Amino acid sequence: MNHNKIIKGRGAQVEVPNRFFELHHEKRPDFLEFCNREGESPGNHKTVYSPVFPKTIINKVDSPDLGFMYSMNPYQGCEHGCIYCYARNSHEYWGYGPGLDFERRILFKKEAPILLERVLKKKNWKANPIVLSGNTDCYQPVERELELTKQCLEVFLKYKHPVSIITKNVLILRDLEILKALNRDQLLSVSVSITTLSEKTRRILEPRTASLKKRLETVKVLSTSGIPVNVMMAPIIPSINSHEILPLAKLVSEHGAQSITHSIVRLNGAIGSVFEDWIKTAIPDRADKVLNQIKSCHGGTLNESRFGKRMRGEGKIAEHINVLIKLAKNKYFKDKDMPALNCNLHEPCKSGQLKLF
Repeated sequence: MNHNKIIKGRGAQVEVPNRFFELHHEKRPDFLEFCNREGESPGNHKTVYSPVFPKTIINKVDSPDLGFMYSMNPYQGCEHGCIYCYARNSHEYWGYGPGLDFERRILFKKEAPILLERVLKKKNWKANPIVLSGNTDCYQPVERELELTKQCLEVFLKYKHPVSIITKNVLILRDLEILKALNRDQLLSVSVSITTLSEKTRRILEPRTASLKKRLETVKVLSTSGIPVNVMMAPIIPSINSHEILPLAKLVSEHGAQSITHSIVRLNGAIGSVFEDWIKTAIPDRADKVLNQIKSCHGGTLNESRFGKRMRGEGKIAEHINVLIKLAKNKYFKDKDMPALNCNLHEPCKSGQLKLF
């Protein structure tokens, strides 16, 4: 042993993984590649993964602002670390904080595919598109190992049930053959989140997400495969990415996107303080300007919960953003549209003896 490098106050001088833990973040090649690229030590801020066992997996969505009725989330917490993420608040219901806990303590619903199948097998279940995921990214890094999203897609395919996917991770292409199979019966739509053309902005805003280049490649591969792709320019943050609306819309249209959607950033609950701390550290020269402009979109506050207002905002800055989005749609998506999903093929009794009759 080299006594010049001894760890004082410790008996063991080497870190040995717990053999009962299913996942060890620092061992993943993609994580090591990320650390090398971003200059982060693999030993810093290790992510902890914990299984949870909820009784249900489908969530009823009551918001009139959203275009879907049901969602499901195989994961709680998200390693992507997007600073603006509205899902941060939901982590508090699990006993964790919305800041670093949200990024470092990931809960996975180990029985998600089983729970989904139980719902789809019910005779009284009426097919309606289910969104994967309405809260946290279903293709966040841990999906590479757990494959919960992949297993859920196989269930959707088995029962010919429509599903929509929201992600900002190129990992979705791993499941391209399943996606193609779903799409053959018009059972699939995909939304890829792209918020900025600047890699510098992405690194501070969404630190562990796929690069712009990778996301554009994802849109192109999916669209080339005939899969309808929407690009979510969400959220639009005044003076951070609001100036990129038209060039970003043009670029994603050229890569095959069928439509774009957007929302204006809102910082409800604890997200406001998390965001304020972040922006004063990451871009202090613009911090006050950005915060004040966000407030101007929401009646003088960072928090916005009013239906009809919370996604689009109000006031001059919000109006300007919404006009630019409308212009972008007219200019680059005039003859494009996302097709409706097929709800007529669902077979609740596809498996079991009833299928024989």
